[in-house]
Amino acid sequence: MKPSWDAPAADAAIVETLCRDLPIDPVTASILAARGFDDSQRARAFLFPSLGDLRPPFALQDMGPAVERIARALARKERILVFGDYDVDGITATAIVQEFLAHAGASVEAYIPHRTDEGYGLRVDHVERVLRPRGVQLVITTDCGMSSHAAVRAAARESIDVIITDHHMVPPELPPALAVINPRRPDCRAGLAHLSGAGTAFCLLVCLRTHLRDSGHWSPASAPNLKAACDLVALGTIADMVPLVGDNRILTRAGLELIALQQRTGLNALMAVSRVEACHVDADDIAYRLAPRLNAAGRIDHADLALRLLTASDPSQARQLARRLDLLNSRRQQMERELVEDIESRLEADPGLAQRPGIVLAQEGWHEGILGIAASRVARRLHRPVVLLARNGAQAKGSARSVAGVDLYRVLESCRDRLARFGGHPMAAGLTLAVEHIEGFRRDFESALAAMGPPREAGDERIDRPLRFDEVCPEVMKGLERLQPFGQLNPEPLFMATDVQVESERRVGERHRQLALAQETPAGIQRLPAVQFAVDSAAPLPRRLARLAFHLRINRWNGRCAPQVVVRAMEP
Repeated sequence: MKPSWDAPAADAAIVETLCRDLPIDPVTASILAARGFDDSQRARAFLFPSLGDLRPPFALQDMGPAVERIARALARKERILVFGDYDVDGITATAIVQEFLAHAGASVEAYIPHRTDEGYGLRVDHVERVLRPRGVQLVITTDCGMSSHAAVRAAARESIDVIITDHHMVPPELPPALAVINPRRPDCRAGLAHLSGAGTAFCLLVCLRTHLRDSGHWSPASAPNLKAACDLVALGTIADMVPLVGDNRILTRAGLELIALQQRTGLNALMAVSRVEACHVDADDIAYRLAPRLNAAGRIDHADLALRLLTASDPSQARQLARRLDLLNSRRQQMERELVEDIESRLEADPGLAQRPGIVLAQEGWHEGILGIAASRVARRLHRPVVLLARNGAQAKGSARSVAGVDLYRVLESCRDRLARFGGHPMAAGLTLAVEHIEGFRRDFESALAAMGPPREAGDERIDRPLRFDEVCPEVMKGLERLQPFGQLNPEPLFMATDVQVESERRVGERHRQLALAQETPAGIQRLPAVQFAVDSAAPLPRRLARLAFHLRINRWNGRCAPQVVVRAMEP
């Protein structure tokens, strides 16, 4: 991490106004002011998000036909299949749609394909193997479908209607489905382009609930409270790393509050094995503890395990499923370490490989389920796009990850003649191609990247404001908690302190370090405990730090709470 060390000065008048009107402490007010919240109304809406502030989802393109078709299926008792993706976003989206339709009296079941055996999204063979034998008359996709043109046409030949809900990049030609609800559609004016797959599915349910209530399907008193689904929406939104602003922030805050109430049996079991305190769960807990365990099912086993956990009502069954996911995640971590070590050995053997515009590696025997996370680690290290392909007979399937400033989806579009299938986002994608086309794809991929110029250098991380140790107090810690959840477009505040003394240090585990820090302030010497993660060097720190970049978090241990410095960078 490389900080800029130059903190922008917040407008003193705005800070004073925010402190007076909200009220909040000066530290939180200065962070808001520096981030562009220049009036109290906008700042209040950000600090205290409400579900009532959500944008109307009725403006999403194709929402009307989708809602009407689902309502007709309910009235006719048609068989409905919710077809989802195997990552956390897709699993949570599938769960909330399935649960809502079941509550509405639908004949509904869910289906998530096996990552390795079936691949991503609705395929032509699913019509023959899955839809027709079950007598399905309506399919609702969740977090997938934008590349399922052939499958939608095959379903139509069997008189099966398809409604697509997705948030991935929109191809030049839409699938010929009855409805395609995707907030990224160029003709969609709803202003919800940042939604996750779970958020998009939630919007469908909001509109469907209104339609069913207005048409007399149920009375206002018996209609389900959709806030109860926000815990799963929060899981999917945070796990998919979409921007945590606007509607995503509103839904995620509501979901985190709901998770703290411990009303979902499966989530409670998952938090127990993940050592997450439900009453204090935050975005980091989801991103680094809960989501990896849920994702492990789809990566190296079957995502149906995670779906069954999230919809479980029996505590004993939930505990068994949670323990199984925990073991799968440990296995996934080991497989990931081995794969990254394999890739690093290749890079050491061929130093020129790391200098290419992009890295394309293919190998028989690689596990498809861990290629994406391994590609992410290598891309971050080399600061260039990475494609990892698992060869299996005449076909290769894999994952690609990008870096800041490189639109991976656009690059893959320029290589589409070599690809049998691809889809994703500017930063991440999946692809399938014939083994015989790998070398040609590598050339096209590198040429497209070279034509774009070198990747933009990772920008320095901006310091939000200087912070003396004597400014740390309960009011400041409470204010920082109000800024959560942190994520894309709402980063965790980064502070800077000068002339800090390192009074003691000790190693924790293989790569972490605990510190006792002190600073001379106008209020006297102030001390704060600190932690530094992922320490590469075992060398002791200097006793004096000229500058320290850090986050400030609450450390909860044995029922006690205390501020803790999380070191990000330092200069002696």
